[in-house]
Amino acid sequence: MPVKDRVRCQIVDAAKKRFSHFGYAKTTMAEVATDCSMSPGNLYRFFPGKLDIAEAIATEDYEKHLDHLRKLANSPGKTARARLSELLFEELRRTYHKLEKDPRAYEMARVISQERPQFANWMLRNEREILVGLLNDAVSRGEFIVEDAELTAEMIQSATMKFRYPQLWSKLSLPKLEHELEGVMKLVIDGLSPRRPCPPAP
Repeated sequence: MPVKDRVRCQIVDAAKKRFSHFGYAKTTMAEVATDCSMSPGNLYRFFPGKLDIAEAIATEDYEKHLDHLRKLANSPGKTARARLSELLFEELRRTYHKLEKDPRAYEMARVISQERPQFANWMLRNEREILVGLLNDAVSRGEFIVEDAELTAEMIQSATMKFRYPQLWSKLSLPKLEHELEGVMKLVIDGLSPRRPCPPAP
């Protein structure tokens, strides 16, 4: 690994520990620099500001999550219904458990979403690409009927938005959120599935 990349990783790791322990707002660039045994001036050579470090942390974490979502979306031997359900439930459970383990992570995520809305758009776009691939595969197998996979993926994201953003949870428990998501998923999947012919009237 090049020296520059190694130093960036060191900074990100140090900031991650600071943000988790003291919170994003109470952490300063000078403190992160001290933890890395460098001057604040040297730190600014790698990151223009604290928000840029926070975004680097979120990007690293999210790219690992995307790899996991792709594996779920392409799981062999599973129906599209099962894969879509697992993917969306994973989104909910990952966020819920992450905040349960590290409550201060929400503070950083909120700041990034407010100050860097393009980051949230990037996340949604990547998730949408995975959904599009899953939907197209389901159509080729005759499991779903979809006229526009891109639009359908966007609508699935809209329908399940509550389960992605903690500020919409109203302090609900994970079982309650899972119950709600299960109901939403039934509506979504029923809407995508081919219609069965109605039985003839007696």
